[in-house]
Amino acid sequence: MKSVKLLAVLAASASILALPAAAQDSKKIATVVKIAGIQWFNRMEEGVKQYATDTGNDAFQVGPAQADPQQQAALIEDMIAQGVNALAVVPMSPEALEPVLKRAMDAGITVITHEAASQQNTNYDIEAFVNEDFGANLMEQMATCMGGEGEYAVFVGSLTSQTHNQWVDGAIAYQKEKYPKMTLVGDKNETFDDQQKAYEKAQEVLRAFPNVKGLQGSASTDVAGIGLAVEEKGLGDKTCVFGTSLPSIAGQYLDTGAVDGIGFWDPSVAGYAMNKLATMVMNGEAVTDGMDLGLEGYNKVKLDGKVIYGQAWVNVNKANMADYPF
Repeated sequence: MKSVKLLAVLAASASILALPAAAQDSKKIATVVKIAGIQWFNRMEEGVKQYATDTGNDAFQVGPAQADPQQQAALIEDMIAQGVNALAVVPMSPEALEPVLKRAMDAGITVITHEAASQQNTNYDIEAFVNEDFGANLMEQMATCMGGEGEYAVFVGSLTSQTHNQWVDGAIAYQKEKYPKMTLVGDKNETFDDQQKAYEKAQEVLRAFPNVKGLQGSASTDVAGIGLAVEEKGLGDKTCVFGTSLPSIAGQYLDTGAVDGIGFWDPSVAGYAMNKLATMVMNGEAVTDGMDLGLEGYNKVKLDGKVIYGQAWVNVNKANMADYPF
């Protein structure tokens, strides 16, 4: 089923996905994302709002104005003070949030995280997939585009963003094993989930390494910034640009060929899944290996300690991006 239909499916399947509102007390669930206002988290908010509609819970989303762990921690403190029943958090820095999430759990607040498999102070962390595998998947596509040889550079939203670094580290490890004629140049380029900064970093890379053929992004805004830099230099036919993004962010560069491909999972489904898990924990329901959350990509999850893994990624290029209009 195409992702464009997912929210309709969620609404139609409410009886499967959650207890009827009449059968439970309304809970206040705050989803706290890395940064407010970017398309990735706007899409996530659609899933959060759909969950509120389906279940009658007071589910809502907030995020800091900047991608800053301290701002996010302060926002979580505010949610604790407001007396929320549960927090669904996408951490900018899992380590930086450990103290405030511990305070939340000590206060009896249920905590669910996403993109934070190492988080200690959480009831469960849900991942769309095994992150290193997703990074290797992006590298395989980029390596194929590059003909298996040449220089490449990597970008992360933050050096403290766990998933971004897992994707890149998984990609680099895969390259070293499968494509020894490829060479990583420079360090991880940090963009702070900012398209303008990604553009500036890409310009720096293209100047410093004029023979670079591949560029892999991690933040949803990375490949759009990279694509603009590539397009301005007329290098669309000479470079291979892949990374995590959405068609609504990178689509114009997929059209022109400045970006060659993107991978992602639907943030709206991840937002819905976090809220559903929070409710399950509050209701004392069991979370088990192999269970079906009733959501596309999370139909047979793998449970590893407190980490839940789905199989939710999709690969998109110019040919199929119209199937995912978000």
